Amino acid sequence: MLKDRQRICLLCINSIIAVIFIVLSIFLIPKANWIFILLCCIVLFVSLELIGDALLKFLFGKINISIFEKGPTSLLSDFIHQLRFCYSLEDFFNTVGEILEVQGDCSVLFINRTNNYVLYNSPNKLTCKAETMNTLDMNFCDVRAEGFYFIDKNFGLTTDYKSTRGFFLVKEQYHLYIFCKYTHLFDKVIYDTLFKEYVRFLNRQEIITNLSVITELSREWSMLADEQKSFLPMIMPEVHRLDLASYFRPLVNVSGDYYSVLPLNEHKTLVMLGDVSGKGLAAALVMGLVLNTVKIMEDKEDLVNVIYSIDRAIKDMKLQDKYTVLFIGIIDTEKMTIRYINASMSDPIIVTRSPEGYRIKPLSSNCSLIGIIDLDNVTVAEQRLFRGDLILMASDGISEAMDQDGVELGSTDLYLRTIKNSANKSASNFVADMANLVESYCDGHLRDDVTMLVAKVEG
Repeated sequence: MLKDRQRICLLCINSIIAVIFIVLSIFLIPKANWIFILLCCIVLFVSLELIGDALLKFLFGKINISIFEKGPTSLLSDFIHQLRFCYSLEDFFNTVGEILEVQGDCSVLFINRTNNYVLYNSPNKLTCKAETMNTLDMNFCDVRAEGFYFIDKNFGLTTDYKSTRGFFLVKEQYHLYIFCKYTHLFDKVIYDTLFKEYVRFLNRQEIITNLSVITELSREWSMLADEQKSFLPMIMPEVHRLDLASYFRPLVNVSGDYYSVLPLNEHKTLVMLGDVSGKGLAAALVMGLVLNTVKIMEDKEDLVNVIYSIDRAIKDMKLQDKYTVLFIGIIDTEKMTIRYINASMSDPIIVTRSPEGYRIKPLSSNCSLIGIIDLDNVTVAEQRLFRGDLILMASDGISEAMDQDGVELGSTDLYLRTIKNSANKSASNFVADMANLVESYCDGHLRDDVTMLVAKVEG
């Protein structure tokens, strides 16, 4: 809102300067050419607009840094950042303690209003006092409208931001109260972002809890598999100039394979395919964690930061011997490029036309395993794309499928021949040909999950 107002003011100032220039031109140089004066006014106005816009961007960059990274609001900015990587109530409580309590001297209370059960309260703080609890119960127990609210020093709602001494967030039955004597110093813009991240955390935590509960209580792996498949896009999104198709066949009910397609704008699309080590619940949890980490990233075009975030999230789960290999790339159909990071996936390729027929260009690995070892400096590679190019991302369940003699499919001429012969087909038909090839080659005796994601560049 502030930025819009300043743009309007800048536009008004530029217009006034242009009008003054016209008036001066009329009185000082009455015989001047009107077309020349008009052109000068246009050039002056455009120049002022460009300079003003650049100045606004510079000033707002400085303001954002001073407000959200260096000022009091930086406390909530840090909390929001850590909240994005919380996957359990334990993670959440640790973040509350480390940032809000230790760094911000805040007092925090987290309540399930369904039964008024206190999930967390800050030790030795005002949230432990019986009178505090009674007042909050009396004032806010029936609040159900989702959003954020400001609290005054008497624990009542207030619209006078200068008198605020805290705030609370409401998402369904969960109330999160944060008491801070300098709440009025936080920039009000931060609360929308904080509430959205709070909602994402609760949804994320519920999904992971549901996965664990289903496995531990019912042992119905088919139910867990259905829950897992809900993470994957079974229907491909409509993307301009891209023909997309996928194939997913787990060896058992629960798989460690995953893929995702996320359109970023009209021209850019993020594609990803990966494989978690092992099988079972732990692999499913890591798979869901990876997909969710990418989904909540604000700047998905920063592939290096995406990789580091996934690596940190997996390591924070502290699951023994769990890691992932993955390929992640951004296809740009305007620049006709694919920028990518290949974290030890063996099979991603581009199939492209040439005068001699179709040829295969590998998208070679440029990153180590994710989630188990220290990452070296991660870099982004780039390949040129052409009309009709087909990008194949596949798990090793395809290339390592074996025939009766133990020969792997990926080492045969049949594998390369099928890829080249089917490259002129649609993405869905190409996927069908490859799936049929795997099935017939191993005579139905699969040894691993089979997952494919194909993107074909259209004219």
